[in-house]
Amino acid sequence: MTGSGAAHRRMSGVIGGALAALCLWGGCTASDTNHVQGYVEGEFVYVASPLAGALESLHVQRGTQVKAGDPLFALESVSEQSSRVEAERRLAQARANLEDTTKGKRPSEIASMAAQLKQARAALALTQSEFSRQEKLMETPGATAEIDFDRARYARDQNRQRVAQIEADLKTAHLGSRTDQIAAADAEVRALEAALAKAEWNLAQKRQTAPQAGLVLDTLYRQGEWVAAGRPVVTLLPPQNIKVRAFVPEKRIGAIHPGDRVQVTVDGVREPFVGKVSFVSPQAEYTPPVIYSHESRDKLVFMIEAVFDPDIAARLHPGQPVDVRFGP
Repeated sequence: MTGSGAAHRRMSGVIGGALAALCLWGGCTASDTNHVQGYVEGEFVYVASPLAGALESLHVQRGTQVKAGDPLFALESVSEQSSRVEAERRLAQARANLEDTTKGKRPSEIASMAAQLKQARAALALTQSEFSRQEKLMETPGATAEIDFDRARYARDQNRQRVAQIEADLKTAHLGSRTDQIAAADAEVRALEAALAKAEWNLAQKRQTAPQAGLVLDTLYRQGEWVAAGRPVVTLLPPQNIKVRAFVPEKRIGAIHPGDRVQVTVDGVREPFVGKVSFVSPQAEYTPPVIYSHESRDKLVFMIEAVFDPDIAARLHPGQPVDVRFGP
């Protein structure tokens, strides 16, 4: 009896184990709809320069943690430096030209014109006196010839015009260039200021810094290699770009909303990672793109995404399979 009882118990254990295996295979555990499987996804930041050049220096290596603003790499920039120097000198020349157009003539030139004005006024005074004398003589018949009177009048009028001309020139000498010339010089200065800004921007683009804190996932070029314009040199993974993707059965998706709390467990870590649902896909899928169990096959599922605080997300790794549980 004892032997037959033990054999009976062994047989019952084998049958129970077989039933448990069949239950697992057949999806008996699927009744826990709050528990699904997923994986860690990372959205990478590819840091590149919009300009081409040889890789002059690489300041980071794979696995380095960087802060926002830390230098990542630099490309050779001889051409951009020369362009900036040229733009600076052209702008300095244009500014000097603009300043010159707003000024009058030099002090020595103005002094020369003032002296000429004094001479012209002295000559006018002399010819005016001679004209007055000839005019009085004309009142006495035969005292002077008419031609002498005409010569005196002509000399007086000529000196009057000479004084008016020098006075106008002296006034213009204090004014500087015409308004349209000043406007043209000012426009040239503004254009060259824009050219200098562009040259400085081009030079700055040859040195790239981290746009945000994160992990250097990979470096794609070595020092000395030619980097084409727009080709990434460093791949960053900011912790806020790490998320978990899971696939929820159609019967459960209606109860999940953005902001809901989730707990994520990974192999080798006892405590779950707590996050929240950030996205619920409006489109259904028949199978998830990555399959970790037979339970997820041939089922209508919806993808959801969950995010975490940066300090928690930094402990997750893209591609890592996880278990996701919804609710508290």
